Amino acid sequence: MRLLLVWPTWPVLVNGLMLAGFIIFYIQAMYLTSMAMAIMVLYLAPLVASVYAHFFLDERLNLPSVVLICTALFGFAMMMEFKLDFSSGTNHVLGLGFAALGLCCYSAFILINRTIASRIHVFTRTFYQLLAGALCMVPFFLSDFPEISGTNWLWLVGAGFIPGFLGILCAVIALERLPAATFGTLAYFEPIFVVVLGWAIFGERLNTMQLTGCLFILASGSIKGYLAAQNGRFKNRQVKEASNGVGDYAERHKSN
Repeated sequence: MRLLLVWPTWPVLVNGLMLAGFIIFYIQAMYLTSMAMAIMVLYLAPLVASVYAHFFLDERLNLPSVVLICTALFGFAMMMEFKLDFSSGTNHVLGLGFAALGLCCYSAFILINRTIASRIHVFTRTFYQLLAGALCMVPFFLSDFPEISGTNWLWLVGAGFIPGFLGILCAVIALERLPAATFGTLAYFEPIFVVVLGWAIFGERLNTMQLTGCLFILASGSIKGYLAAQNGRFKNRQVKEASNGVGDYAERHKSN
């Protein structure tokens, strides 16, 4: 409870608005254009965030990072079988517009979480981001209040807690500890999880191309995570050696 009494700072609240915007625009885009097109546009967000972080957050992209990000993106395109519905029509164009807005919100969500002060606990961040996002939805909810059965209330609570609270909490923790490029590459595991659930629960089979795309994403994400861990250990070793060197110098200076 003590963590909830801490002022979350404005970036946390703004990020709650970005979270709500991402979900709203994503759902609207799926109504107006194909799901494949909506997802493909939205999942450019980690790539956009990585490029922005390279230029403005001093998180430099090296050649392996660029190759792995592009590999993950290519694997995702293979999962979609390179089939994008470019049918004409006002609804399609409007759907692409909503998907682009969702892309902007998702990119901002990733980047803002990278810049929030580390003194703000992840539980505080998650709670207030979800609270701000929920408050954004209240006007839509009150204007057209639906009839919800007891069973559906249970499903709503479960969906809000597991993929909602726990999912956002894990994302916030990851964004606090990982560079945007690493998070962006690992984020492509999400569509794989959706595809696997569809295969296991709804019998939606994967063809050879889709399986190959999954392997590309898994490989790029695993390699990127491994390189990030190796880089972190290397930096920790450098810091430790530097501190030991300073300590040895101080001891010699003191003895002299």
